[in-house]
Amino acid sequence: MPSLRIHFDRLLEGAAPKVERQALTHVERLALVRRHGDFSLAYSTAVQQKLSYFGDADGYIAFGTKMKHHFALGDPVVHPPDRPDYIRRFVEAAGSPWFVQIGEETARVLAGLGYRVNRLGIDTRLVLPAHDFSGKRNETVRYSERWLLKKGFSLGEDKRTVFLDEIQRLSQNWRADRIVKRWEMGFLNRPFSDQLGVDMRRFVLHGPDGELVALLDFDPLFGGGKVIGYTTSFKRKHVDATPHAEIGLTKFAVDRFREQGISVVTLGLSPLADIAPSGFAESDFWRNAFQRAYDSPWVNRSKFNLRGQAAFKRRFHGIEEPVYIAFRKGTYVEMLGLLRLIKAI
Repeated sequence: MPSLRIHFDRLLEGAAPKVERQALTHVERLALVRRHGDFSLAYSTAVQQKLSYFGDADGYIAFGTKMKHHFALGDPVVHPPDRPDYIRRFVEAAGSPWFVQIGEETARVLAGLGYRVNRLGIDTRLVLPAHDFSGKRNETVRYSERWLLKKGFSLGEDKRTVFLDEIQRLSQNWRADRIVKRWEMGFLNRPFSDQLGVDMRRFVLHGPDGELVALLDFDPLFGGGKVIGYTTSFKRKHVDATPHAEIGLTKFAVDRFREQGISVVTLGLSPLADIAPSGFAESDFWRNAFQRAYDSPWVNRSKFNLRGQAAFKRRFHGIEEPVYIAFRKGTYVEMLGLLRLIKAI
């Protein structure tokens, strides 16, 4: 049966509007990200496998294809003043593609092209050095780190010294406790790798006995050709780990970034959180559907813990920035294609 599904997928993808794909190498994509990768998904668009690229030597739009439809991932990776032109050209070439997890400026351009724009969730931004963990509202975050240290845990940055088999065992242990165990989600998230990519950072928590308990990986954000920030890309923790593990490790990493002069840390997408009116022409149907999914006990219990993920990120009291999804046709068929692309079903 899986082979039959793959066969039909290929037939449908062959029927999608023909888009001239740019054969950018991994090195070329990373070079463009270093110049223009100032948003949370930028690095992932360059290194994630099975994506296609529309553009040229000066920039690109990353996209995936499923069930005859194209789906752009994030904002264009190009000089910001040139982004509207890339968006317009891709819309024309790709036959009204969807745009997924985009920022406000891309949403505004698409609204001007007749797209409907809905909120998809929020990204949480910690602006450094102004954001710190002082004050009463951050008391529980500070307590988590103190608790770990008091109990003999150690926190640090992995300088490629943790054995890869330790990381693999931790990831396998973590996956065994997931709601969906058979596969990892894709497109919005790339598959986890035990080895870090170029410019990524990894922070680790070891227990009193020296066992690897948790890890936290960060992708770089760029501005002016240099790293200006980081965004959370992966987290893994032992199924029996204390609830303080992830909170304390996140605080530790953010504190290190602040000390090093990093200007921003983003915690990534909280899907379907705070689905308010977008401020653009939008689909009332999908806004209501997103709200119902976020509030659904069945979805949170058996598909994805949407409420738990948002609650964790809100512990850090960052700036919550809306993230958008845009489409001209927002039918069930396209949504099914997107859900299959991200491997939610």
